[in-house]
Amino acid sequence: MTPEDETDTPVEAPTRVSRRDRKTDRVRMSGRERREQLIDVGRKLFAEKGFEAVTVEEIASKASVSKPVVYEHFGSKDGLYAVIVDREMNILLGMVSDSLTADAPRALLEQAGRALFDYIEERSDGFRVLVRDSPVAQNTGNFASLLRDVASQVEARLAKEFDRMGFPAKYAPMYANMLVGMVALTGQWWLDARKPKKDEVVAHVVNLAWNGVVGLEKKPKLITSRTKP
Repeated sequence: MTPEDETDTPVEAPTRVSRRDRKTDRVRMSGRERREQLIDVGRKLFAEKGFEAVTVEEIASKASVSKPVVYEHFGSKDGLYAVIVDREMNILLGMVSDSLTADAPRALLEQAGRALFDYIEERSDGFRVLVRDSPVAQNTGNFASLLRDVASQVEARLAKEFDRMGFPAKYAPMYANMLVGMVALTGQWWLDARKPKKDEVVAHVVNLAWNGVVGLEKKPKLITSRTKP
C-alpha cells in the first residue's frame, strides 16, 4: 500500500464505541489529503517554533495520526521540512516571476516589492519558515538563495537601463541584489509590524531606491577614511 492509498479510519464506525475508541477515531483521508494535512501542520509548527524545537511526536499529535504515518509520507522530520521549504520557495519565486512584466526599472521594483509583500501577507507561516535558519535549509535552499534567483531576473533588465544611462552595465548584478535585498529585509520587518499598510511600505521602499538610483554617480567614492587601530 502506498501513502496515496492510506486511510486512517474504518469505512464505518461501530454504533457504540468506547472512550478509547472515540479518542483514536480519525477523519477519513486519502494519502494525498493526509500528506497535505501534514504539510500544513508542519508549516505552522516550524513557523511558530523553529525546526529544532519541533518533534515528530508533536507533528503527529497535531495531525491526530501516529508517528509511523509521518515517517511513511516523509521519512523524517527533515524530509517534511525540506518539502515545505521547497514548496514555499517555488510559490514565492513564482509570484515574483509572474509579477515582473514591466520594462522600466522603477516599475519592476514596484512589481517585485508588491509580489513579495503579497506573499508575506498571504503566506505568513511560509515566509517565517523561509527566513529561519536551519541545517536542513542548507541542503534544500534558503531565503538568501531565493533572493539571488529573484535578483537574477531583475539583473538583465537593470543592465539594459544602465546601458541606456551610460552607467557600467557590469554593475547590474550587484545593484539587482542590493535592490532585492532591501525589499526583502523591509519585508521581514513588516511581517511583525504590519504598519503602515502594505502598498504604503512598498511605495516608501521604491521612493528610497529610485531616488537613489536616478542620482547614481558613475564612479562613487567614500568621503570618509578608516580609522587605523
